[in-house]
Amino acid sequence: MRVLILGGTTEATKLCELIAPSNTSATLSLAGRTANPAPQSVPVRIGGFGGAEGLAAYLTQQKINVLIDASHPFAERISANAIAAAKLAEISLITLTRAPWTQVEGDHWIEAGDLAAAALALGDVPRRVFLTSGRLGLAAFEAAPQHDYLIRTIDPPEALGLPRARIILDRGPFSESAERMLMIEEKIEILVTKNSGGEATYGKIAAARALGLPVVMIRAPARPEGLTLHDPQEVMRFIEAHPARSGVDRGV
Repeated sequence: MRVLILGGTTEATKLCELIAPSNTSATLSLAGRTANPAPQSVPVRIGGFGGAEGLAAYLTQQKINVLIDASHPFAERISANAIAAAKLAEISLITLTRAPWTQVEGDHWIEAGDLAAAALALGDVPRRVFLTSGRLGLAAFEAAPQHDYLIRTIDPPEALGLPRARIILDRGPFSESAERMLMIEEKIEILVTKNSGGEATYGKIAAARALGLPVVMIRAPARPEGLTLHDPQEVMRFIEAHPARSGVDRGV
């Protein structure tokens, strides 16, 4: 059994740890957007494939039996390419993604469909904003330059067009207590984040709730229909139960 994992998430790393001691041969593919990716327990390939056709060619050349899309919930292009490539190569495709966060009592969420809507949701009155939506979408907030931003990213942004902003570089997981202390020290008034789900970065949501702060929550794009799992253990059981076979299998 040969597996290609489109990764870059905590779930992908956990799946690799499960696969490493098994008889399955796996390669983890990373887009290369993070300068210093975390060490992995399986061989890693970094860089793009050249679209869906390039990915399909790689799958065929490497005799991959199962393609696992464990990319970030907001990586729409990667997921679309995975669907098309699996069909072209006639192999199984599994989507491993996190269940999105849901509101609980005490949460005050302002739903936003995308980054541009999130910037507008901050309002006209200047506020102290904790911006955790990633470095690649910061340009959207140039439409709201009146705010004072604290921006947390893993790698520094290439360009920043916000006149009142400070960057902190850090990698999760982040605990609720640490996030709460940071928000208090930085006098944060509102949090902006993507609904990427998972436990690693949920601490900021819990901290905002405890402090009574509003959260601008950017909705994740809809995932395609098919075999979608939320637990790396479930994916591992699927792999072990379904040896190499031809044809696209999306669980339907």
